Amino acid sequence: MNRKRGPSGRLWRTAATLASVLFLAACLGSGEQPGKSEVEPAPRTSQRVKSDRAVRPDDGIIKIGFSMDTLLEDRWLKDRDLFRQAAEARGAEVIIMAANGDDALQMAQAETMIDEGIDVLVFVPHDAEATAAIVEKAHSAGIKVISYDRLIRNADVDLYVSFDNERVGVLQAEAITKLVPKGKYVFIGGAETDNNAHLVKKGVFSVLAPFIERGDITVVFDQWTLDWVPANAKANMEAALKANRNEIHAVIAGNDATAGGAIQALRAQGLAGLVPVAGQDADIAAAQRIVQGTQTVTVYKPIKALAEKAAELAVKLAKGEEVEAGSVLNNGKIEVLSVLLSPIAVDRRNIDETIIADGFHSREEVYQLPSK
Repeated sequence: MNRKRGPSGRLWRTAATLASVLFLAACLGSGEQPGKSEVEPAPRTSQRVKSDRAVRPDDGIIKIGFSMDTLLEDRWLKDRDLFRQAAEARGAEVIIMAANGDDALQMAQAETMIDEGIDVLVFVPHDAEATAAIVEKAHSAGIKVISYDRLIRNADVDLYVSFDNERVGVLQAEAITKLVPKGKYVFIGGAETDNNAHLVKKGVFSVLAPFIERGDITVVFDQWTLDWVPANAKANMEAALKANRNEIHAVIAGNDATAGGAIQALRAQGLAGLVPVAGQDADIAAAQRIVQGTQTVTVYKPIKALAEKAAELAVKLAKGEEVEAGSVLNNGKIEVLSVLLSPIAVDRRNIDETIIADGFHSREEVYQLPSK
């Protein structure tokens, strides 16, 4: 169903007769909610979700709300700009709000966008559990919800668009175990409130498990990092070094920001560049550390592909078109239709052919060369 918002509130209208519009408007106060997408349980077959709203007239403007956890990291600034560009190229208007880690603020911002008459809500949750309530609020207003990059837990999310985050952890651990097949490992996870952090950890430990069982690898430190803050990751690494008298042979971190915090602690002990460190996101600082030799690997998630796919699907849902998803992921309540893109491990050997060739970062930035 399509909506227009006037000064006095929201009016519902469909492509049916005026009488149908008045009837639906009368029913709105009764708490009726639009029907939910049927979710198929088989993850290996192509699944579809279709908006139950009527197709917007050709001269209508699609309005997409993009609720972001934070803009304090380099990666999310790229998501914002690329998503806006992709959505606007498809004729949509985009409202973007970022809460910078404040759950209450993110909820309030999402409610504001709902009140402003958005057609689809694209949501990057800070707390995957706490933000579940916004899905119900959106659905009560007839708005579909796409969970972007991070999966909202325990909610009837309509669609999840992300990378295969378990695969991210697999790539991290594979890269590090090739270099350090035996020794003491430190795992510094991301924020415990972020479902992606759990998926990455699952992937990491799926690779480490046989090494641990053989007694070749011992994980001597395993902690989450509050809010993904590098200073908290640094404190974790300092604790690990102190508890093990600096005898640490490898570090796997939840992302590049936490890897950076860990490397600061290693540098203070003269170990930066001697202990392999893995991260993810291909942040510019991480790319520079890779060419300098203090970070071993990052996992590159081509954000342009993610942003463009999310924008494409958001517009389709707004128009009432079917969208296809190749996977499903359980979020604690339902099997969520999911579109999962492939990540890429990046180290010193392939950095030019991946993040630089893609234009994600320039060669001048990565190698810190003088501007031409």
